[in-house]
Amino acid sequence: MDSQELRAMQAPIKARYKDAPDAAVITLKAQGAIDDQSISCKVETGRAIAAAGLHPLSGGSGLELCSGDMLLESLVACAGVTLKAVSTALEIPLRAGVVRAEGELDFRGTLGVDKEAPVGFSAIRLSFDLDTDAPQEKIDQLIKLTERYCVVFQTLNNKPQLSVTTNRS
Repeated sequence: MDSQELRAMQAPIKARYKDAPDAAVITLKAQGAIDDQSISCKVETGRAIAAAGLHPLSGGSGLELCSGDMLLESLVACAGVTLKAVSTALEIPLRAGVVRAEGELDFRGTLGVDKEAPVGFSAIRLSFDLDTDAPQEKIDQLIKLTERYCVVFQTLNNKPQLSVTTNRS
């Protein structure tokens, strides 16, 4: 897909959202079933069921997916798609690229070993290895816009309003 095809595809969508801003707002959903046999949760991904469990450093077998890994994978997926869309729109040629995310997690926090240790990631780093001949100022613009428009990056960067409810069955 080139920049004209991308613009042509998105133009009516953008026009609709300008005319009817509420049409741009949706509620995305995820669902998982708690396993009654093991400490895991089967998450419906839309393509398959992903079994998430404890990381080996918190007592897991390593056979199930770790939700921390899944969070980083989600960031990589979103950043990669966003980067490719932005590079296409700006006509910045990319021969290839690799997106990486890594983060520090102290299991003392999630296991309640140390009340001062944070629960969750204390740092997340996102990096891009790009095969391109584009000048540095174009690459800088590409990364700036990727950060700006990546949904997962911005969600992590600007904490959303969170709430928890419980329903009994």
